[in-house]
This record gives sequence, structure tokens and C-alpha cells, in this order.
Amino acid sequence: MHQGARDGSIAAVRLRARLLAIVGAAALSAVAGGLAAGTAQATVKSSKAVWLCNPNKPANPCLTSEETTVVQTDGDTSIEKVKKAARPIDCFYVYPTVSEQPTENANLEIEPQETQVAIDQASRFSQDCRVFAPMYPQITLAALNSGKPVSPTASITAYLGVVKAFEEYLTKFNKGRGFVLIGHSQGALLLKQLIKEFIDPNPALRKQLVSAVLLGGNVLVPEGKLVGGDFQNVPACQAAAQTGCVIAYSSFLKEPPEGSFFGRAQSPLLDPGATNEGMQVLCVNPTLLSQNGGTGPLLPYASTTPFPGTLGFFQESPTGSTPWVASPGEYSAQCHDENGASFLQINPVGTAVDPPEFVKEELGPDWGLHLYDVNIALGNLVKTVAIQSQAYMFEN
Repeated sequence: MHQGARDGSIAAVRLRARLLAIVGAAALSAVAGGLAAGTAQATVKSSKAVWLCNPNKPANPCLTSEETTVVQTDGDTSIEKVKKAARPIDCFYVYPTVSEQPTENANLEIEPQETQVAIDQASRFSQDCRVFAPMYPQITLAALNSGKPVSPTASITAYLGVVKAFEEYLTKFNKGRGFVLIGHSQGALLLKQLIKEFIDPNPALRKQLVSAVLLGGNVLVPEGKLVGGDFQNVPACQAAAQTGCVIAYSSFLKEPPEGSFFGRAQSPLLDPGATNEGMQVLCVNPTLLSQNGGTGPLLPYASTTPFPGTLGFFQESPTGSTPWVASPGEYSAQCHDENGASFLQINPVGTAVDPPEFVKEELGPDWGLHLYDVNIALGNLVKTVAIQSQAYMFEN
């Protein structure tokens, strides 16, 4: 088991993330175009939201076992068992593109893909928050692979599905609690729009916002600034204990090339009608307690459960007797701002005796490491949310 866990740990992070966002960039472009159009008529049924994760559900994928085999760079292993702390805040999670339904928008049927992505990306946050994850009519893999443009109506339908669920969450479940927003790829873009329209201009909701974790969504700020651009009142997080702020980054092994999908304000995935002159993509380093420009160690986590469906052929899970494998010490991260690009630089560490398993830009340099933004830093992100939760409760 030990060698298998070692060999499969980072490879599984890489390939599983490819599964979660194999066409995530296309989803960003499609949704951005539809929301920018803003005039399409979209119909969203007024029925109650369907919850993928909800603390009141008896079968809740966000409350599965978090027992982990921790594999050190020297090959030593240990078992990590998580003790659930008090959960005084909530997390509202919007998943990336995983639906294999044949329609342009997915229906709200909970299928194995949504269940597993919630386990992979959201469940570990349940250590410190009640996780709410709605089903939403996302733009599907079929629509993005059809060769036809995604309609503005489909984009707006996906967004309004998230809006409806968030409004239901606030009305029925929130009861004045602080909340964290978490999204990746298509999920991050939809949450970015929700913050723009509902939270950024609303002082009461801003006070409840513990943080927003928006990964692979090209959040924009003016060059050298912490606020402005996409959000006028919600700033970039500058310390782990800061609340009411945004954690966002686009990860790369090297400087994003001109025309890259991520890390550049002129990305072809952003609103085609905007020049974004004077803007940059936000980078907040999840490994640091204080955003001082330094380098910190990444804490990758990967699930040992194979991903279901057709997309499962694209990934390899680590082996082991626990539901998770963690690989601390393999990589470090640092925010870079150079030649018009702003990105999270991922650096292999390892040792002379035990070199690291190098992550790869699977889809080429224009994509960077977008495909596993979440899992390579999942341990860091969970720790940060725990600190922010404590800070929020102290402040309030």
C-alpha cells in the first residue's frame, strides 16, 4: 500500500483535476459571453432547490470520511484522522463542469459525477463549516463539446440556478451565520457574478461574508491594487485571519504565454467586449499566513475513490486503505507578477534522494495547471477557512 500510495498521490491529484475541469475553460468562456449579453430570456422554475450537500440530508457526500494516508517525501506514511470541530459558519459550494447529460443545461438529478466532485473538492471543508452545495443547471460537457456556441440563454439559466439556490440558502438555512463561497472553473465564474450583483453592493451580506474561494475564475483587480475591477468593496485576502475577502489564483509551472486562458487580463475567456486595460488577474497565495510575496509549502489531497462515468477514464486514483492520500512537501507556491501576467507559480521541491513527481501542464501552457487548482492546495485552503472562521467569530 505504501509504495502504491506514494506513486499515485500526485498523479491522482493531476489526473483527477483534469477530470473535474477538462473543458472548464470552455465553460468560463460560454458563461461569460452569456452573462455579458444580459438580454436573453431565461426561465428558471420556482420550485425548491435540489441540494447535493445539506446538513439536513441523511445521505450527504460532504460528510464522508476524511481519514487520510499521509505520504512524506522520504516514503514514510502515517494515518491522519480528522476530528470535527464546532462549525459556526457555513460554506456554499458550486462545482465545476462534470455533467455528462446530452442537453445544453443539466437537469437537477443528482448523478454519481456530482456526488464524487462534492467529495473531492468540498467535503474536507466540513471540518469547519456546514457545507451547502446546490445542484444547478450547469452548461454540460455535451454542450461544450458540440462544436456549437453555447447560447446566452443557457449561460443565464446556469447562473440563475445558482442565484435561486443561494437565495433559498439565505432564507431557510443561514439564520445570520457567516458564510464562505467556494467554486472552481464554471462554479467560480458563477459565484463571481453572484458576488458582483448581490454581495459586493450589500453591506449586510458583506458583513456575513467570511471569504470567497474562487479558483480558476480569472478574478480581476486594477494593477497593484487589492480591490476594484470585478469587486468594488470585497478586497483580496492579505492574511489568513482576514475576513470579508477573496482568495483567488491561477496556477502555472511557468509564466503564462500571451493569449493564455488564465493569469492574464486579456484572456480570451473573459468578457469579449472588455479590454481590461490596467487590470490583472488576482493571485492570493494559499500557503501563506501573510501575503508577503514569499513561498510556502503546498498540501495536496487526493481521493482514492475512482471518478464515475466516461470522464473516469481520464484519471487514476491513488491506492491505499483510506479514502484520501496527502502528499506534503512535494511542492511549494509563490505568486508571480511579471510581463503582464499574474499567477501562482508551482515549484517542485523533493530531495536529491527522492525527487518529486512533476506535475504537468496536461493541456498545454495556455491552460497552465488550471485542471487541478483545487486539489494541489486543498489542505492549505481548508486550514485557511478554519482560521478565518475563528477570526470571524471573534469579530462578531
